[in-house]
Amino acid sequence: MTSNMTSRRSFMMVATAIAGASQLPDYLLAAEETDSSKQLMAYVGTFSSPLKDVLKTQVDLPPGNGRGIHGFRVNRQTGALTEAFVEPMGTSPSCVIINAAGNCLYSSNETDRVGDSKEGTVTAFAIEPRDGSLKQLNTVRSGGAGPTYLSIHPSGKFLFVANYFGGSVAVLPILNDGRLGEPTDVQQDEGKIGPTKSVQAPPGSFAFSGHDRTHAHMIQPDPTGRFVLHVDLGLDRIYIWKFDQKTGKLSPNSPASVSLPPGDGPRHFYFHPNGRWFYSIQEEGSTIVLFDYDAESGKLAPRQTISTLPPGYTGSNFCSEILVSADGRFVYAGNRLHDSIGIFSIGEDGTLTHVADEWTRGNYPRSFNFDPTGEFLYCCNQRADHVTVFKVNRDTGLLQFTGHYAPVGNPSSIVFLELPN
Repeated sequence: MTSNMTSRRSFMMVATAIAGASQLPDYLLAAEETDSSKQLMAYVGTFSSPLKDVLKTQVDLPPGNGRGIHGFRVNRQTGALTEAFVEPMGTSPSCVIINAAGNCLYSSNETDRVGDSKEGTVTAFAIEPRDGSLKQLNTVRSGGAGPTYLSIHPSGKFLFVANYFGGSVAVLPILNDGRLGEPTDVQQDEGKIGPTKSVQAPPGSFAFSGHDRTHAHMIQPDPTGRFVLHVDLGLDRIYIWKFDQKTGKLSPNSPASVSLPPGDGPRHFYFHPNGRWFYSIQEEGSTIVLFDYDAESGKLAPRQTISTLPPGYTGSNFCSEILVSADGRFVYAGNRLHDSIGIFSIGEDGTLTHVADEWTRGNYPRSFNFDPTGEFLYCCNQRADHVTVFKVNRDTGLLQFTGHYAPVGNPSSIVFLELPN
């Protein structure tokens, strides 16, 4: 049985895929500049049950094993994580993000209700430069229930929120001291809900997650900051907004959205470093769609659809995260139930070729992220209650398990910060 499992999860490299990898300019192939003498911190967001000693109000959310935001020191040679502190939160801070200045962290608190408000919240923290610890600045309403994703405008003046259970997106101003203001705009998704069966799911799939109502799952500005895009899983649509940096308001682009195949459920997306290619991952369809992106008009044009799963796979699967390597040569796609990270090479025209599948060494990989150097990839295995660490082969894109696990209850997201000397 063990040998069969190893074989099923083994990761057959396709030589022709590597040979077809994109030939990119030197500036895209260079690793992010880092100082190995600086302490590297990792922050892990979790699903956490209400903590009586933290919350003084009623909260609606599913039970979780996390204790809040977990801070780790990172061994820069081995990739291993050592817990440094926990910032206790009982509101499921499932998505964490750090601003470009590295002095503030923001968490989306994935609740349906706090007190009498049927909304989730977002919390701002100051980061202590000496040890990376967190000091809460303020908490504001998110503009909808179940905030599940955050991103920051390139100007650093606005934070965007996708409210999964509320089916809405919101814009929050970032004040000069890092605190958050009340929403400057909230947009509610509307339209016809897609079918509960994806037309492109693997044979025998019973994957059903969000086609019961509107579900905004991700929001992100484009690299220019002129446009903001968000996905609604239940509507099978990617929305494109014009963004007014003076007022913090969103207005529909023309066209205002693009459709994915019925029932596929777009979840996350990622821009290629060249800004022209846009990759969307579909949660229930288990696909990646390549779009050409026009930064002048904000328009998306689909060009390729490829499965996130190995050939011959049957049964249910739920996709999760998608990342593009900093050098623009590889795409990484998360598969829950198959419990793997699919690895794809990027061709000269942006199209994808399947290279391999790496077992995550845990159950239900919700998200993953690279360290600042791109040498290690960290996977949040939500139902296994741990983070696993992989060494990245920058030439082939393949992942090698380091043997390092970090215990975290229901990990959901992970971000990194180099502390000043």
